[in-house]
Amino acid sequence: MTGLPSLLMALGLVGFAFGLLSLVIGLFSGVLLSSDFGWIGTNLVLGAALMLTALGLNWSTLRERMSSGEARRAGRYGSSAMLGTLVAIAILGMLGFLATHYSKKFDWTESGIHTLSDQSQKVLSGLDQDVQVLALVAKVDSEPVHALLDKYADASPRFKVEYADPNVRPGLLEKYGIQPSELGHALVRIAIGGESVKVTDLNEEKITNAIVKLSRTGQKMVYFLEGHGERPIEGEAGAARDGYARAAEALKNENYTAKTLLLASTGEVPADANVLIAAGPRRPMLPEETKALEAYLARGGALLAMVDPRVHTEFVQKLASWGVELGDDVVIDRTLALFGRAMSPFAGSYDPNHEITRGLHDPTLFHEVRSVKAGTGFTPIVFTGQESWAERNLAMLDSDGKAALDDGDLAGPVPVGAAGRPNLPADVAPPAEPAKADGANATPPKKDARLVVYGDVDFADNEFIDAYSNRNLFVNSVNWLIGDVEAISIRPAQSRASRFQLTAEQFRSIRSLSLFVLPEAIAVLGVFTWWSRRHATPR
Repeated sequence: MTGLPSLLMALGLVGFAFGLLSLVIGLFSGVLLSSDFGWIGTNLVLGAALMLTALGLNWSTLRERMSSGEARRAGRYGSSAMLGTLVAIAILGMLGFLATHYSKKFDWTESGIHTLSDQSQKVLSGLDQDVQVLALVAKVDSEPVHALLDKYADASPRFKVEYADPNVRPGLLEKYGIQPSELGHALVRIAIGGESVKVTDLNEEKITNAIVKLSRTGQKMVYFLEGHGERPIEGEAGAARDGYARAAEALKNENYTAKTLLLASTGEVPADANVLIAAGPRRPMLPEETKALEAYLARGGALLAMVDPRVHTEFVQKLASWGVELGDDVVIDRTLALFGRAMSPFAGSYDPNHEITRGLHDPTLFHEVRSVKAGTGFTPIVFTGQESWAERNLAMLDSDGKAALDDGDLAGPVPVGAAGRPNLPADVAPPAEPAKADGANATPPKKDARLVVYGDVDFADNEFIDAYSNRNLFVNSVNWLIGDVEAISIRPAQSRASRFQLTAEQFRSIRSLSLFVLPEAIAVLGVFTWWSRRHATPR
């Protein structure tokens, strides 16, 4: 079949095939819209009409070819095509065989959930001795355990894994003192040197934290101030939406110990305090308490201060005297904000050179944050978006809910976090014998004081700490304050669904374009290209 009949036949086959395919897809998927019937019917009728027209125009030629030897030649061509198909299948089978023996993994998930985090890779690269891992898991439950632990083994030759079925090798339970009730679906015993830990809730965070716990020496103490309206870390209040129980748990996962401190009771900061956290003090501190904080910093202490907008206490004034001034304002951002909530801005940028924020790329979400002005010895490390500003007419904002960038406001990007060395008065000296916590028997060595200040406390509470880079910013701040720079990194990503909301009309349009219109248009274009090349005039 040549000439116009061949073009009509090809177009008819395309139309009829797409009509039939659309019908089958709709029936098997259970999604057959009323608008689909017109498309399907048009394709079937028009396709059949074109094919019948092509046959009618070329009927005499077809009769002659069928009675000649051309039919036999077509058979030979069909055999060649069949042989080519079998060869292609064999090649694909060989490729599949090779793929099972030589694998290459790609992680195309949005949050990189199937790739070891920067923190895990940093921990593995810092190992100076082998990690012996025994995975006790039944064969039926072994696939996810293999997938997790193999990522570690591929990343470091020091991570050595042995898999064993406890039903086949029950002697291992007695050898390592493991009770059958501990097994669950799987149990992983991780050992470094003579120390070991057992992990049953298997995920990257638990495995990495176990390695950190075994490889680190000494315990770091982090105290949370209380008594001035700070966010609690314990009890029912600590577990509430605005509590800090998850923040404390995040520090425990870094092998830190988190405790509360009522400074008015002790009179001084304990000698074993590596970091002191003031998570949103709202009520005034006693003069003796502020003096105790200053004395703690004078002996090389580290303080993380987070203060919400509209808080005006002597603690805010003390921060200003140390070198960080908190603005009497609220950051507004109508562009880079949570669902358009102008007073819940995202961090638009970070200082790429500071240890706290060097590895941060995802935004941090704040909820009502104030500006932070970094003085001498301090560096602004977190900024809101380019279109944001710090609104200083809070009376109008609170009464009318209106805000606009005026001459008295601070244009963005607005700094909302700063880190550095506090500027302490020359006459401040640490007490002769600072208070010691229970069990403390040594005073930390003298070092330079460190201070990190944020203009919001909500970003690390239970509601927001697991959003975006909030956890990383909070924990990295504590790492830097302690001087544990090697631990600063990005924690294991949490799997989350990527959703795009569509209206019913948008869904129908995208469905029709992707399943029907575009593929058929490409096929029709291919037919015209084939036909035009076949009938092109030779040069």
